[in-house]
Amino acid sequence: METDRKIVKIDEEKCDGCGLCAEACAEGAIQIIDGKARLVNESHCDGLGACLGECPQGAITLEEKRAEPYKERAMHHHKTQKKLAEATKCSCPSMQIAHFDRKAAEVAFRCEHNQSMLGHWPVQLALVPPDALFLKGAELLLVSDCVPFAYADFHRDFLSGKSVLVACPKLDDTQAHLDKLALILRKSTIKSITVVRMEVPCCSGLTAIARQALKLSQKDIPLKEVVIGIRGDILGE
Repeated sequence: METDRKIVKIDEEKCDGCGLCAEACAEGAIQIIDGKARLVNESHCDGLGACLGECPQGAITLEEKRAEPYKERAMHHHKTQKKLAEATKCSCPSMQIAHFDRKAAEVAFRCEHNQSMLGHWPVQLALVPPDALFLKGAELLLVSDCVPFAYADFHRDFLSGKSVLVACPKLDDTQAHLDKLALILRKSTIKSITVVRMEVPCCSGLTAIARQALKLSQKDIPLKEVVIGIRGDILGE
């Protein structure tokens, strides 16, 4: 329910896209999109104006308006994600970015001999940096955790040539996944999205996350859904 409160207002004509306000915004409410600072989520703005003093152009002010209530939980999530991004610089194997440049002949060989088609690391949506190089111009595969266990030929039929993000819409933080995926779509030139999920009702949430993230990112990217049965068959696409 909307309420009257103070919230950031950005004058796009004055904004030169320097990004200082986005860096100062601990809640992640401001992002640089198409060279301009934009308030991407009103519920993430606390209305305290920490970004005001950072703008050299004076393009940011506070205004009283009806807006979504401030979600403190989102602020904590954003800070957690920033810590995770910073942690990618450490030596923890689960966080180190790796891109495996597979040649066409190698892919064919691996496919024939049932070997891995994975082209990068990490794969968990929560751990992948939004600006990871393997996301640039990628054919994105958004997969629920259980799919590779249920579908025997997952690598051969789905993974080859794609960048994969893994998530569980039932057990994970769905709001966190939505925010992260929307940020990825805004920052990366994703060509297409294929959601591969299980037939169980809760797993449909992964497709819902993808569609909502597309809406938030304001990107027009083709989206395809593939449903896998618990017995390992393809039920629909």
